Amino acid sequence: MGKIKFWVAGVYAGLILLLLLPACMTHKVEVAPVKIEPIHITIDVNVKIDRALDDFFGEIDKKAETLEPKPGKAK
Repeated sequence: MGKIKFWVAGVYAGLILLLLLPACMTHKVEVAPVKIEPIHITIDVNVKIDRALDDFFGEIDKKAETLEPKPGKAK
């Protein structure tokens, strides 16, 4: 009976050591600096479409002014 008590006490002591051992460890994480670079975007397509629309509606506006001038504008 004495051997069994000694064995059970040894198992309990081993479990307690296994549970307490991770509490003594420390971890350190280092974060490297992040380099942010500018992004270059070309918007030539949007500018071309915008100019084409201005030209298209500009011609319509000119025709509308020749047909019927806006009230408040003097010729």
